[in-house]
Order: sequence, then structure tokens, then C-alpha cells
Amino acid sequence: MPLYDCMLLFKPVIRKEGLIELVARIGKHVYSRNGVVTEVKSFGKVELGYGIRKLDGRHYQEDKLLRWLLVKHRHIKIGASETEDRQDESSRVTNNRSLYDESSTDEEDDILGLRR
Repeated sequence: MPLYDCMLLFKPVIRKEGLIELVARIGKHVYSRNGVVTEVKSFGKVELGYGIRKLDGRHYQEDKLLRWLLVKHRHIKIGASETEDRQDESSRVTNNRSLYDESSTDEEDDILGLRR
């Protein structure tokens, strides 16, 4: 299983309960996809060197967030042997499904419920 990092920047006016609720919702989404959350860190309130404003023309369903980022570490595998990885990769190739296939719904792939 590949390793992912997810970073969330919340608005400063959001209460702690709201933060916990959103992080729990993301964790449930990860578990529903057979993933595991290994660590949750909070850096507290940090003053940024510049202000963040929302971009025009975009609709955000989650109003608690300023920005979010999801990064996949491609060369790190956790809990799988090389033979299992090769079998998984070959089954993905024979599946004839493109990475950019639009047949999957946004609801399946969108962790935070955000629409772009």
C-alpha cells in the first residue's frame, strides 16, 4: 500500500470540535478504502507569512478549510511484498481503466467532499 500525506489548513475561527469532526470524517473515508491512518499531528495556531484568500469561480462545500493538500509517496510501500505489488500492478494494467477515466464518480474519489 502506498504512503500518503494529507495536510489541512483550517480557518482560524473554527472550533476544535469542528476540526475533530472533519479529521474523523477523512479517517472514516480512508478506512472505507482499506487504508490506515497512522498518525495525526496538530501544529496549533500558526501565523502565516501571507494571507490566504479563496479563488474566484470555485465552489467549496467544506467551509472550514482554507486549503488542503494530498501527497502520494511513490517509492514507499508499507506492508506488501514485492511479488504482491507486481501482481497488483499487472491486474491494474489488464483492467483497461485509464488513470484519467471519468467513469468513477466524484463522490468515490473526493475525500473532503470538495468540488473543483
